[in-house]
Amino acid sequence: MTGLTDVMNDVRAAECVSAALREDVGGGDATTAALVDTSIRATGEILAREPCRVAGATVAKRVFETVDPGLEIEIAVPDGCDAARGAPVLTVRGCAASILVAERTALNFMQRMCGVATLTARFVEAVREYGTCILDTRKTTPNLRLFEKYAVRCGGGENHRFGLYDRILMKDNHRRLWKGGDADRLDLAVEAARKAYPKLAVEVEVESVEECRSALRARPEWIMLDNMDCETMRACVALCRGIALTEASGGITFDRAREVAATGVDAISLGCLTHSAGSVDLSLEWKTE
Repeated sequence: MTGLTDVMNDVRAAECVSAALREDVGGGDATTAALVDTSIRATGEILAREPCRVAGATVAKRVFETVDPGLEIEIAVPDGCDAARGAPVLTVRGCAASILVAERTALNFMQRMCGVATLTARFVEAVREYGTCILDTRKTTPNLRLFEKYAVRCGGGENHRFGLYDRILMKDNHRRLWKGGDADRLDLAVEAARKAYPKLAVEVEVESVEECRSALRARPEWIMLDNMDCETMRACVALCRGIALTEASGGITFDRAREVAATGVDAISLGCLTHSAGSVDLSLEWKTE
């Protein structure tokens, strides 16, 4: 996939890899230390046991390198590309004991990330004809957001805000606490948010055509159409055209994604990409050479 920046370029990713190894290895791999001579060299392959969109190959590579810088790693299927059932995704050569120590942590990262990327790719394909952007959310595994949002990009999706600090997103609970939650004057809430953080994009969640009109008076960058039926979405999209981008949100299933995209929304945000994606079946097998 072009334009995909490797997650391991972020210093936080390296810290997470080290923390994951400390969690698993602790004071040492007792089984490997007891049974495997460190002089034994071997070649292992990470195989895809099912078709998938690959994500986390570079993370697995870093895991192996962290355990043993002397290991030789070759990525056969790069992040953002598809792997067929049975395809070797990554090959690692060197000290067999080191490979065993790193194996589970490398697979844990990759299986989870491939699961997110594969699910994202399904949604992206489902709405392709409409040009609708598939967005993730903040519904991520604590301390793994960096990897899960990278996996979404590997699947062809895009990242919504990374955290609470990089976009104003005014949801129903914020509105209820802001001046009594006056839905008729959402424009005033937009103006207050923009005054406080002039460099941040402002997005407002609305639940009706009337609320959409109210927010649009202040021209926010985004309008989130929350839990709307498609007829109401179409009306809001028409109102927002040329003023604000539109994002459909709220329990949108795979079966409904095309119908929602057909309303003309610019984006669909999906918490399921990260909170409900399963793990792809990957395994490391010794290769006879």
